[in-house]
Amino acid sequence: MTKAKYIFYGLAVMTMVSQAQEKKIKKAETKFTNYSYASAISSYEDLVKDGYTEEEIFKNLGNANYLNANYKEAANWYGQLFQLGITDVDPEYMYRYAQTLKSLEKYEASDSWMNKFRTAQSNDQRALAFGDNQDYLEQIEERSGRYKLKNLGLNSKVSDFAPSFYGKDLVFSTARDSGLISKNIHRWNNGAFLNLYKATGDGEGNFTELDKLDRKLNRKTHESSTAFTKDGQTMYFTRNNSVNGKFSRDEEGISRLKIFSANLVDNEWKNIIELPFNGDNYSVAHPTLNKDETKLYFASDMPGTAGESDIFSVEINKDGTFGAPQNLGPQINTEARETFPFVTDSDILYFSSDGHPGLGGLDVFATDLKNDSGKVINVGRPLNGEEDDFSYIINEETKKGFFASNRKGGQGNDDIYSLIETEPLDFSCHTNIMGVVKDEKTGAFLVDAAVKVYDSKDNLISESRTDDNGGFEMEGDCTDGKYKVVATKTDYDEGDVVFATVNAKDATGIEVVLAQTDKSAPVGTDLAKYLNIEPIYFDFDKHFIREDARISLNKVLTYLKEYPNVKIQVGSHTDSRANDSYNLQLSANRAKSTAAYLVEQGIDEGRISYEGFGETQLTNDCSNGVPCSKEQHQMNRRSEFIVVK
Repeated sequence: MTKAKYIFYGLAVMTMVSQAQEKKIKKAETKFTNYSYASAISSYEDLVKDGYTEEEIFKNLGNANYLNANYKEAANWYGQLFQLGITDVDPEYMYRYAQTLKSLEKYEASDSWMNKFRTAQSNDQRALAFGDNQDYLEQIEERSGRYKLKNLGLNSKVSDFAPSFYGKDLVFSTARDSGLISKNIHRWNNGAFLNLYKATGDGEGNFTELDKLDRKLNRKTHESSTAFTKDGQTMYFTRNNSVNGKFSRDEEGISRLKIFSANLVDNEWKNIIELPFNGDNYSVAHPTLNKDETKLYFASDMPGTAGESDIFSVEINKDGTFGAPQNLGPQINTEARETFPFVTDSDILYFSSDGHPGLGGLDVFATDLKNDSGKVINVGRPLNGEEDDFSYIINEETKKGFFASNRKGGQGNDDIYSLIETEPLDFSCHTNIMGVVKDEKTGAFLVDAAVKVYDSKDNLISESRTDDNGGFEMEGDCTDGKYKVVATKTDYDEGDVVFATVNAKDATGIEVVLAQTDKSAPVGTDLAKYLNIEPIYFDFDKHFIREDARISLNKVLTYLKEYPNVKIQVGSHTDSRANDSYNLQLSANRAKSTAAYLVEQGIDEGRISYEGFGETQLTNDCSNGVPCSKEQHQMNRRSEFIVVK
């Protein structure tokens, strides 16, 4: 079978048949539009051999193979389609081409086409997810290696998939033993129809006896994807829309899928009824129950679906009736296929999708339904690969489960594999916040600066310190919103930068610039005292700069160069010896020579004023007529440096 996993048979691209086209083309197109894809592929390939290279032929060959999970063949035909150089091809072909390139492990080429698709369909959920996760391969690699896998011995040469727990036993869907007479062959892929089987288990993961479920369940239609209540008395399963065991088709000629329920009565499945939210013009399939069996999850393309199929849930009321189906929303559902849901006892939803960034075909993804952010995680290799991986189930207590895949090395088209989870999937959200702290003036990276991140409510989210290269890296909050990085360092003013987190995307390239703290002394301060330097003393009756004074003057000089906006007044003084007018002139000369020294050393003269105060501002009691020592008089022969601006 193909792929009953493709629960929706209405994906065909309609072709416009020209009256002038050759009979062979008409015949091939008829097969394609009637969903006889396997036969259509053969007919189209014959046309290509005959030299036909038309757009519709390559489109239909690509789509027919894509819908039969022949991704490598589909990649070939989509590639030839784009080689025609047609400029108005539907962007959906870009997306499918990108997906199929992954089956060839051509991830760079795939990403290139995804970027083209993103340009053409910027608001598409798949384009947005790709844009937010351009490092998806690295993310997948980080989550890889968590499973041990084993191909089950119960697989056949055909398609086996959709396992479900039934106590110790395993119920699954298979195309075996359906017979190869024409009425049992599905024209989609020339495969047999599906039936439900049970494999008897020993509780250790070993399965022996295989039994086909009774005929009331298995009809001449597809049956697949079961879910059982914990008491084993109620079963939900998927079946084609049918009347009296025969296909019932809609206006497009498609037999849609429906979910049915059945009750176990005297060891027989009876009371088989379809659920009320089924429809004749859309498919509903792949049921699964939550822990307390109050909610049923399923896949559908019913009205309100965003893509080819979406995941829905519906409440199961206490009286057995059902509520209205609810779409799980754009965080989970894309414009492509989301299908095969499974919900664990802890409300982790596993599902398969080819709309979220993956490795190719359908990949298995998971999301925590208890978390409103709805972060979707690819479960990684080796469970996921370049082909289809789907119908995942797991027992959270034993860490054992099953899934199906059409990967290389299997026994049939689709095989069931057992799995053991060796490491739990980390659903906690981690975002990286990375950047540097720099000096505003020099641009130098600042080492050992303290860095903190706050949310919009000023709650501290994370903190760190810069390394030897001025860089910082820490873990952030995944909640969408604005955050602030604040950096501090001794001798620098605090600096901050605001950034936003969207879809848990990392915040990188943050640059916080710090300005050195202005340590300039306030107006009125004497720099001699502020800098704790020796006073600028003069010899008796002299105004030249002494050698010992140059040491202190050079410290003033350094300060003025460090703070280029500071202006000072040089005030010079004398002792009380000599008359007042003489001392006033002597102090003026001392102030002038002090200022001249600073100007000579490179300080703009506009920053320095000077004034002599004679003996009017003595520092002690050595005024006129008072006997004092030489040392006491020396303390008055000085220059001061008063900050005026």
